[in-house]
Amino acid sequence: MGRKKKKDHSNKKIKKVRRSDIANDIQQLLNSNLSSALSIKQITKKLGYRDKIQKNMVPETLFDLERSGSVQRLRNGSFKSTREAKLLTGVVDHVNPKFAYIISEESEDDIWVRTDDLNFAINGDTVSVQVYPQKHGKKPEGKVKQIIQRGKDEWVGRVEISKNYAFVIPDNKRIYCDVFIASEDINKARSRDKVIVKILNWPSAEKKNPKGEIIRVLGPAGENEAEIHSIMAQFELPFEFPDKVLAESERIPEKISRDEISSRRDFRNILTFTIDPEDAKDFDDAISLQTLENGNTEIGVHIADVTHFLREDTVLDKEAFDRATSVYLVDRTIPMLPERLSNGVCSLNPNEDKLTFSAVFEMDDEATVKRQWFGKTIIHSDKRFAYEQAQEIIESGSGEFSDELVKLNELARKLRKDRFANGAINFETIEVKFRLDEKGKPLEVYPKERKDAHKLIEEFMLLANKKVAEFIFKKKSGGNKSSTFVYRTHDSPDPDKIKAFSIFARKFGYQMKLEESSISRSLNSLIDAIEGKPEQNVLESLAIRTMAKAKYTTEPDPHFGLAFMHYTHFTSPIRRYPDVMVHRLLFLYLKNGKSPDEEEYEDKCEHSSEREKRAAEAERASIKYKQVEFMQTRLGEEFDGIVSGVTEWGVFVEMIETKCEGMIRISEIRDDFYEFDEENFRIVGVRNKRIITLGDDIKVKVVKTDIDRRTIDLEMIN
Repeated sequence: MGRKKKKDHSNKKIKKVRRSDIANDIQQLLNSNLSSALSIKQITKKLGYRDKIQKNMVPETLFDLERSGSVQRLRNGSFKSTREAKLLTGVVDHVNPKFAYIISEESEDDIWVRTDDLNFAINGDTVSVQVYPQKHGKKPEGKVKQIIQRGKDEWVGRVEISKNYAFVIPDNKRIYCDVFIASEDINKARSRDKVIVKILNWPSAEKKNPKGEIIRVLGPAGENEAEIHSIMAQFELPFEFPDKVLAESERIPEKISRDEISSRRDFRNILTFTIDPEDAKDFDDAISLQTLENGNTEIGVHIADVTHFLREDTVLDKEAFDRATSVYLVDRTIPMLPERLSNGVCSLNPNEDKLTFSAVFEMDDEATVKRQWFGKTIIHSDKRFAYEQAQEIIESGSGEFSDELVKLNELARKLRKDRFANGAINFETIEVKFRLDEKGKPLEVYPKERKDAHKLIEEFMLLANKKVAEFIFKKKSGGNKSSTFVYRTHDSPDPDKIKAFSIFARKFGYQMKLEESSISRSLNSLIDAIEGKPEQNVLESLAIRTMAKAKYTTEPDPHFGLAFMHYTHFTSPIRRYPDVMVHRLLFLYLKNGKSPDEEEYEDKCEHSSEREKRAAEAERASIKYKQVEFMQTRLGEEFDGIVSGVTEWGVFVEMIETKCEGMIRISEIRDDFYEFDEENFRIVGVRNKRIITLGDDIKVKVVKTDIDRRTIDLEMIN
């Protein structure tokens, strides 16, 4: 064997360890962990240093950084960065007992905060949150530093009374603490009463529960009046009109003067009628029809002239603005205007002369608008049709005013066809109605039907809203700027949401084109393809969730869902305050008035949008309550259903017969242990590999209902 060669180290590069590199590594590590302090050992390990020289340099470098003020040494010998975390302002969304999100307009992402770091903030509070750098692409994390404003100081809940004190358990599922009530503050409430509690002292380090006093007893939990009043109180809906408002409404004269009649276009001798739900009490729109000498048809869309009676800046007007919309709970309406106006003075009741603001269109047989006119009018409704009556006449072609109804329906169908050809989306969501007994108890739940009579009215209201918006948009207030106006806009859907939806739809065999110009047609093709199929409701519901929310604004942006360049709300001033604003502005411009301040109207639009959202949430809550109450009578019964949602803790199922949704807890599924596959909206059995996913047919049994929590518990039986 030859001699072993001696290793030559002369050319080997020896890595030079520089203290500046070590300092940069340490500073970067501590800056990315602003919420915690680390020991020398933890820092060395997290940086992955194994080289003896690097390890030995860590303590010296830390002391250098301390002297320079870049890091701080704590009493226990650990170190943390002296960099201040960013402070943002946002609102607490306390999604579960363990953590919350802070929703901030100053951050693209919601900020994740542990419940222990909320600093006793509660769902809905506005807070200042310290935000730490994001780790590994996750959501930013933070810690609440200050409570800027409490969201509410009155809550609704169920009271439980002990010998010397009581607790109120809030109805709001996102409030995870009960309210302590001293015996002197119980206010004659009884155990299990629904109550409104006012917070006197908020939770603190010393006292984990807020302290409150009961200010209103709503009645025994589970009873209709108590539960509906609870929903009204939860969403801060008014229980009654102030006396001053009612008194002002009573002083409004109902008689129409000759001068007023002479100042308006008179439609009293032209056939006019209303078509509304059977149980409607306020009629804010009517349709007139006459054939012109040239063979075209003149259609008048006549809207109650609320602004003639509702004068600006009066007590009545301020109350209407504050309410902004009527709210339709299952068993009652909370009106925007007092009954004397909504059901009497303003309502277009049959066989009465009524003041209206009208959009009048001359149309040919292809439903093309040849001429239009807007202005104040007076009408005399010849007939009040319920939708069912009008539908029967349309289908049979015989009955009172059959020729006129059939003609209107033909024109409406053409308007509808053109709208969809231009890209409008054909969402036909299923809404439920209840048949109630005299005490408000639900006897039956059934889906609302939308037939030609409903669509006839809808198309002419859409036409009027669209044409009014276009008319105002073309009016200039100076330069090229349009006059201030209240538009109803709807943004295009978020591309990421549409992409996620298309991936899910593909699981059912449906393909979508994602180009912006193709989204509307692609959605309509999907809606047509799923009609009548088990997955229809699930896919339609998910599709709607991908859509942006419509809103009121002074910006003349398009309405994506309707495929209109400009759109407004002109047709329902009895129940919507934005329509009142539209009437005032339209009348102002018809008289060549000066455009008012845009910022003032934008603030009013934001208020109206917020009130609309509140109304929708309250309406959904009342429907959910009645669904749970109805399903109490069906305990133990089995239903065919379809999986409508999947989460890590349960599978939501919509029962086909009743359209009520309940949940199967994953922990209660006995045939296997199931894991949640979030990406694919499904759960998968560990052993049997059974997959339960959105849209699956499933058979369930109703095992429990909870009125307080508005939940229906189901058991899977197949």
